[in-house]
Amino acid sequence: MSDTSKQYDAIIAKCREIFLKKQKDYGTSWRVLRTSSITDLIFIKARRIRVIEESGHYKINEGIESEYIGIVNYAIMGLIQLSLPVEAPIEMSTDEIIIHYDKLVMDTKELMLNKNHDYGEAWRDMRPKSFTDMILMRIQRIKQIEDNKGVTSVSEGVDANYMDMLNYAVFALIMMGE
Repeated sequence: MSDTSKQYDAIIAKCREIFLKKQKDYGTSWRVLRTSSITDLIFIKARRIRVIEESGHYKINEGIESEYIGIVNYAIMGLIQLSLPVEAPIEMSTDEIIIHYDKLVMDTKELMLNKNHDYGEAWRDMRPKSFTDMILMRIQRIKQIEDNKGVTSVSEGVDANYMDMLNYAVFALIMMGE
């Protein structure tokens, strides 16, 4: 599992680098988004991945890898939005945002390591296209939770689903790099 941990960190470092570059360009403009809009942005990325997987080609000069990176970063944006109080300012410094980014990545990685322990790294035997389907399923779950005003009877909340989507996207990126 130490390989998975190192591979995970390398993927996150790449995602974080892109996040920081976009943060420099756009600031925290994404903070105006409601989590439902972030969920829809992740849906668009996952849907495009599925279309590319099924058709075998794409016309926009960005492939599947950039879409999975986008899913990682949008999931973190969603987790940040969920962790901040409603009255938190839209404009935040890069230092403030990165503190949240790094903490949420650490929490999500810990979840991954715990699940990897219990499931014996079953994800390594999955078909790569299944990660897309798992992300799309999590999006449907989030939409249902949002439609229910956040109320669940026995299920995990939106945050757990964002974490799962982040981890599935990282797994897909790891597999693409192998």
